[in-house]
Amino acid sequence: MTGESGGRVRDAGAAAVPVVLILLVALTLRPALTSVGPVLPWLGADEGLGETALGLLVALPLVAFAIVSPLVHRWSGRLGIERTIAVAMVVLTVGTVLRSYGGAPGLWIGTLVTGGAIAVGNVLVPAVIRRDHRSRVSRTTGLFSASMVTAAGLASALAVPIAQGTDWRFALAIWAGLSVLVGLAWLPRARRSAGDRPTVHVPTEPGDSVWRRPTAWLVTAYMGVQSTSFYILVNWLPSIEQAAGISLSVAGVHLLIYQVVGVFAGMAVPLLMRGESQTTAAVGSAVPMVIAAAGLILAPQLAVLWIFCAGVASGAALVVALSLIALRSRAEHETARLSGMAQSVGYGFAALGPIVTGYLAQRTGGWEASLLVIAGLGVAQVIIGFAVGRDRSARPVAGR
Repeated sequence: MTGESGGRVRDAGAAAVPVVLILLVALTLRPALTSVGPVLPWLGADEGLGETALGLLVALPLVAFAIVSPLVHRWSGRLGIERTIAVAMVVLTVGTVLRSYGGAPGLWIGTLVTGGAIAVGNVLVPAVIRRDHRSRVSRTTGLFSASMVTAAGLASALAVPIAQGTDWRFALAIWAGLSVLVGLAWLPRARRSAGDRPTVHVPTEPGDSVWRRPTAWLVTAYMGVQSTSFYILVNWLPSIEQAAGISLSVAGVHLLIYQVVGVFAGMAVPLLMRGESQTTAAVGSAVPMVIAAAGLILAPQLAVLWIFCAGVASGAALVVALSLIALRSRAEHETARLSGMAQSVGYGFAALGPIVTGYLAQRTGGWEASLLVIAGLGVAQVIIGFAVGRDRSARPVAGR
């Protein structure tokens, strides 16, 4: 079994993807999303959109994640991982520019296209890590997450200054340059893999669908709940703070703090995931989100403290969720399928977060109800974390 799996996973002519290339892809997977929240007030004013419509707009990438994620393993099966990622960089570039300069239709279509391109990287990177860095899954996932969150934080912090110097359209479009550079870096890799066989699309045994496994649904639920909290905060936190009298530029810095804290929290997660149980990491990364939401409601004057707590929760939970995709898979090809399932259903659920919280804010005239939603999500994450951290039914099998 070991020899057969190894032969399927890595052909003789295919070398492991270097960590640096994985980290470059990570840099492109969040800026196009996290740069939106700080400029939402300007975008909404220019386009005549209220909180509910803006909530729908920022949820569109998550809808794209849900639609595209289950299809990615088929595309990579035909093209190979490397070429699929290279194509995704091209599509991401086009979508990012279209969103800013395609008029009202382009705003919505470009947002959807951008989300679809990012979904490809979301799904394939855990499979690459499992395939090429299987002895360092948590550590490599932590580095990947750190790069992704760092880029996300910088995009949030720079959005307002760039928009003030130009406009919100350029502040969003500028990140197309990053995907161009990463696409160019991937070109040699894509060319070398042109003659290789697919690396993740391997037929499974009859009746062995990940959709039938309770463990897969636990991983999916964990991914969905933590993603929902993140996307609510990354899109609405500047608006929440603006309503409390904080300027957008300062709120953008706070959003940077939220995500930079997440970088360090994510890098610490591998220390908590040693051994067979991941309960400590899965539950421990959820508790600070409950504290943060409660704090923002009860003591908003201490916003920076609560943002710090939320950053710890989001950064750690992302690494836990991505690691569980690999750790709860039984073989490399299954990682891509589980990744597609977790991100399809998980992000589909997460798409409701910005919409529901935006609607609640518009109806109530404040953000307390939305923060209660985040607190409830944190409690649900604690419960799911106990179950998925202790589950043994789909742990990796030695030699597979």
